[in-house]
Amino acid sequence: MQTDCIFCKLAAKEIPVQAIYEDEHVIAFPDINPAAPTHVLIIPKQHVANLLEVSPESPLMAQLMGVIPRIAAQLGLAEEGFRVVINTKEHAGQTVHHLHLHLLGGRIMTWPPG
Repeated sequence: MQTDCIFCKLAAKEIPVQAIYEDEHVIAFPDINPAAPTHVLIIPKQHVANLLEVSPESPLMAQLMGVIPRIAAQLGLAEEGFRVVINTKEHAGQTVHHLHLHLLGGRIMTWPPG
């Protein structure tokens, strides 16, 4: 855990969070600034700054991606569809430097995304 990372503090329950999903490796919760009617952040409990820090041997991405269908079904997004976004570094829009996936749904998504 990094002491100055808000997502580490949320994962450690140092800051209250309304978890939508949680297991020993992953926690998911609503984004406080939603970009869609349903906007959930899925984060590893272990601190990883961004996608560039995930090694090919790490099971981390399988753990993160593996919960998406379950969360999408739980939130009623599975039938109509959803989008998953991973921003990496500032030019991509990453504002919290703890790897996180955005699960977006509840409306028709446009392309290009921005």
